[in-house]
Amino acid sequence: MSGLSAQIASFTARTRYDDLPPDAIEKTKQCILDALGVSLAASSLGEGCRAFIDLATEQGGREQSTLLGESRKVPVEAAALVNGALAHALDYEDSHDIALVHPNAPTVPAALALAEAFGPVSGKELIAAVAVGCDVAVRLSLALKVSIAEFGWYPPPILAAFGATAAAAKILRLDEQQVRDALSLALCQATCSNEIIYSPQSVIRAVRDAFAARAGVTAALLAQRGIRGFDEPLEGRAGFFAAFARGQYDADKLTRDLGQVFEIANISFKPWPSCRGTHAAIEAALKCREAVRVEDIENVTIHGGPMLRMLAEPRPSKIRPATAIDAKFSLPFTIATALVHGHVGLQSFRSECLEDERVLRLAARTSVSADAAPRTAIGARLRIRTRGGVEREMEVLTPLGSPTHPMSSQALIDKFAECAGLATRPLGADAARRFAERTLSLEELTDVGTELMPLLR
Repeated sequence: MSGLSAQIASFTARTRYDDLPPDAIEKTKQCILDALGVSLAASSLGEGCRAFIDLATEQGGREQSTLLGESRKVPVEAAALVNGALAHALDYEDSHDIALVHPNAPTVPAALALAEAFGPVSGKELIAAVAVGCDVAVRLSLALKVSIAEFGWYPPPILAAFGATAAAAKILRLDEQQVRDALSLALCQATCSNEIIYSPQSVIRAVRDAFAARAGVTAALLAQRGIRGFDEPLEGRAGFFAAFARGQYDADKLTRDLGQVFEIANISFKPWPSCRGTHAAIEAALKCREAVRVEDIENVTIHGGPMLRMLAEPRPSKIRPATAIDAKFSLPFTIATALVHGHVGLQSFRSECLEDERVLRLAARTSVSADAAPRTAIGARLRIRTRGGVEREMEVLTPLGSPTHPMSSQALIDKFAECAGLATRPLGADAARRFAERTLSLEELTDVGTELMPLLR
């Protein structure tokens, strides 16, 4: 087995907790905590999430895996679907700033649903599964020479579906051939149209990872039951790279230092619940705010890389977004919110906030300029001009939450506690902190399903 698919399958099947470097272990535990927190908050705040919860509840079935934010269990695939929908609904989950992907959004829900349904699964096994799944998703993205968005696809949930599949395969302890089969079955399910960015009234962008999480679980379960897949689901003549990227990829980037460097160590956490591409400008705006009066601002200009176009176009919906998820993907709205209110939080995207005339007036005076060759992929330079002709400029190349400009461990615990307190069935502050402590000591648990998940019900 020497092809790319074979190498990824071998890496997935063979990697163990003891193979992970300490920084990857610590970051993985933080990623799991963060993913659970933002999903708990989404159970009450996430647009479109209630429909997924209600559908799973009404369909019933075996009580295998927990619906986050609820007190009930549902079949494992239904739990992956629902919890996957919650994962990105608030756009508050972690991200990889170089690969521009959210690898853990479907990966954590898939791994947890299976760990609870088919345990005992130890904390060490869960850590290894999430770390491997994240690595697969990020490496697929880094290997692309061209964005698959150019061919009509929406990259994050497609790429992360393969990460979810790898994590699911590890939880089920699949062998190398079965992992390759599971990746093949994921290829038959992973999809998301880039029409998602042209439909501001849609909430599919919020719940997109539901389908990737379920795909990962379904693929692994079917592979476990003997469904034979393709020989080369990744590099084959009609494999992933051919189908989605028209063969434009760098194989070396997929496998370089595989099993030695784990990309989960390079994950960024979000201090603000909006697209990661807005964060540099939000940070710059908050730093500038003390030096200007909002009433005196004539206009705001944001400069950055090509990614910023997605956050500025189509302009009518970006200066007056109709949904919370579109507002979270709007530079004019998020920057105006930061300047007007001095913060961007979970409550900043409620329906009444989308009608805040002070924010909307400033958003209409905010423009975005995308440079072809930015200094960093998600950095931004913000310039404020006042009616008196005074200009103030601030550049943020590495926004808060990145590995080199990190949120503190306490800040991540506080974020979890705030989110958990907003769940449909909220956790009190003490219960949230106990849960956080247990999650950050995950390697000590012998069965995640009985020692961790009950604390959320």
